[in-house]
Amino acid sequence: MKTAIDYYFTNLSPYAYLGHQTFNVMANQHQKAINYKPIKLAKLFAVLGVLPVKQRPQARQDYRLIELARWSKKRQLPLNLHPAFFPADPSLADRCTIVLQQMGKDPSEFVANVMAACWAQEQNIADVTVIQQILTSINVDADNVIQQALSSGIDNIYEANTTDAIEKGLLGVPTYIYLDEPFWGQDRLELMADKFAK
Repeated sequence: MKTAIDYYFTNLSPYAYLGHQTFNVMANQHQKAINYKPIKLAKLFAVLGVLPVKQRPQARQDYRLIELARWSKKRQLPLNLHPAFFPADPSLADRCTIVLQQMGKDPSEFVANVMAACWAQEQNIADVTVIQQILTSINVDADNVIQQALSSGIDNIYEANTTDAIEKGLLGVPTYIYLDEPFWGQDRLELMADKFAK
């Protein structure tokens, strides 16, 4: 059995987008399963006293853009620093991720496509039509997945993931937890790989 990595994220996070491909390649190379745990980031931020991006001091907003540009180049991924639909509500995409995992399907391609839609393709990931198109592109029954995503059962999992993140003291997303050790930020992926080797 593969040792699992708990992957706390939301489909709206630019840093999750920048790290997602590298993370999946790394996990596959080291034969680690991924347990996708989308969270309601606003609830985590509220507990931590973290302001939404556009309410942060200008210096922090400016440096965030510098870092995003650096990592976009480093990871060789296109990224629009000022996407047309940001912030957007990621809850439908997050819930669909949960549904796909519950169905026993690998959500990695769906997540990659949703993140790229926001950060590279100027699409609104809060739009159900966009999510339908992405689900169809990965050969699943989009209407069925979305119907399940809107159920109370899936919302309960979404809430539980968020509570779990808060109780574990997570500071943000993406956070990867391997053998009970948290690695916060896609810039910590190489450090997690070092942990794999031990």
